[in-house]
Amino acid sequence: MDAVNAGGELLALVNDVVGVSVGFRGLFKRDCTDLVRRIALLTHLFEEIRDFGAALRPLDVSTSSAFPLTCLPEVANALQAAKRLLSVAGNFSSGTFSDGAAKKITFQFHCVTWKLEKALGNLPCELFEISEEVREQVELVRAQLRRATERYGPLSSKVVSRAPSLPLDREIHPQKSGNRLNGSFHVENFGNMNPEAKARMDRVSKCNDSHSIKDQIVPESGRLSNSSASAEVHPSNEIDGEKGDKSATKSIEEIKKPDSVVIPNDYLCPISLELMRDPVIVATGQTYERSYIQRWIDCGNLTCPKTQLELQNLTLTPNYALRSLITQWCTKNNIEQPTGLVNGRIKKSDGTFRDVSGDIAAIEVLVRKLSSRSIEDRRAAVTEIRSLSKRSTDNRILIAEAGAIPTLVNLLTADDVVTQENAVTSILNLSIYENNKGLIMLAGAIPSVVQVLRSGSMEARENAAATLFSLSVADENKIIIGASGAMPALVELLQNGSTRGKKDAATALFNLCIYQGNKSRAVKAGIITALSNMLTDLNNCMVDEALTILSVLSSHHEAKISLVKASIIPVLIDILRTDLPRNKENATAILLSLCKRDNENLACISRLGAIVPLTDLAKSGTERAKRKATSLLEHLQRLQQP
Repeated sequence: MDAVNAGGELLALVNDVVGVSVGFRGLFKRDCTDLVRRIALLTHLFEEIRDFGAALRPLDVSTSSAFPLTCLPEVANALQAAKRLLSVAGNFSSGTFSDGAAKKITFQFHCVTWKLEKALGNLPCELFEISEEVREQVELVRAQLRRATERYGPLSSKVVSRAPSLPLDREIHPQKSGNRLNGSFHVENFGNMNPEAKARMDRVSKCNDSHSIKDQIVPESGRLSNSSASAEVHPSNEIDGEKGDKSATKSIEEIKKPDSVVIPNDYLCPISLELMRDPVIVATGQTYERSYIQRWIDCGNLTCPKTQLELQNLTLTPNYALRSLITQWCTKNNIEQPTGLVNGRIKKSDGTFRDVSGDIAAIEVLVRKLSSRSIEDRRAAVTEIRSLSKRSTDNRILIAEAGAIPTLVNLLTADDVVTQENAVTSILNLSIYENNKGLIMLAGAIPSVVQVLRSGSMEARENAAATLFSLSVADENKIIIGASGAMPALVELLQNGSTRGKKDAATALFNLCIYQGNKSRAVKAGIITALSNMLTDLNNCMVDEALTILSVLSSHHEAKISLVKASIIPVLIDILRTDLPRNKENATAILLSLCKRDNENLACISRLGAIVPLTDLAKSGTERAKRKATSLLEHLQRLQQP
């Protein structure tokens, strides 16, 4: 999906939301009207994203289009959730629906409002070249959404932990039987409800004393795919992978769930209420899906979400026994990832099937040799796996189907350098196929990949960094990778690696820093010093990459402080005077982030003579540079006014 199509799709969603706004009535009329009004204000934002036309080229031509686009599905999901909620709540009648249904709708309004505000906050407006006027309008909408969240009242800590991942895209069908409240919708969660909302619930309760209608939360079908599906990115510097490989776009998480199958409660993550794929145990003995409990910890929570007991340590221990039970249950109930492989035949792009039974047999022999006691046999097998995984998507599917991924992960810790290099490169090649990303994560590859990144040969470190980039396309993987200790190792490679290693590290760091929690980790790992040195080293050929990463980090509070301490402002002003147009553009954007609401930094750039180059840029720079320079000059002008 490019920016034009993405912006057009978001505009269509806004129009759909506005379209259902006719004739709101009933208990939630005010909530519906307010939500529609706020969403309608986003029209100009999505028009500018559409008009943006093509994504900023931050690091590499083959990967740039994905950087600003990875956050758009989150916005689209929030808008779709709002649309579905409005269609249900817009005509809510206290005489038709039960008390439980009203409580759930109130909770859904709370969560949809929260989700939309967070999605807008994650939009990289700088990369989309959003105008200052529209950005101010977006901030206004976010402020209104935050106030609305407060109006609904604070959520308990248990519900807060579930808010990012609750199935907001669900509709309430009052005629369906089977009152499935599923934990997060229990009445207890409304104990801290705003008095106004609580009074409204009391009115509903009184109206429904004689009603016994039960309601059910029913999954909506056809939800928009997540970022890993809609904006697939391939490693630009991968040593063996094919560029432009058309792998399947469905994530491993998009599995078939027959309506008749009820997932055992023990298999559901207490936070997300979804089937666990990578269950881990925390210090209290409770089990959670790794990405969700890691996000909980990243938000500064030091208690167990389920028991509310303090976590004595933050270690996440894989629950292999439960994972095995879940796998067996999925197999028994035909709930598994789609691979396109059926009875020894693989589906081709034209819909026909190709017999690959011979290939399967040969690959299975190789996979068995990966576990051989002979070093020579293992080395020969992993070398051949690397070669095969380079050649085609079909091979990547067959190698994964043969069970090679867990064995390859084990070989990442091999003492033999050649075996380790070929193992990490094989995993990199396999990760290009979208479904394999989930299998690699489930195999627990990240700690071993990070270890290779720290202490492997230079070739192995390069491909380890590229592997982390490939896996980090999925948002939940950004969280896991960031928490694995990868940031210091990537920063080290960025500082002291080969030319290609530095580029691989820069690409991975950029993608990981899209997740807000990783920005702080990157700063603590010393990324600001590394990037500052890259800007001042006359022999460095990565000024473009350094400025692009800084443009993402410069809005983060800790990064701002570190940038000022690193005396980066004079360097950026020099770039305004002498560098390439695109670098001038990024430097201006970084300066604007540093100087907003900071008169001391504004005074600093004024003393250093930034007004002249900014004036030139405002007249003759790129369109984005003109806007940034003009905005900075306006801030400087206001500073000088008495």
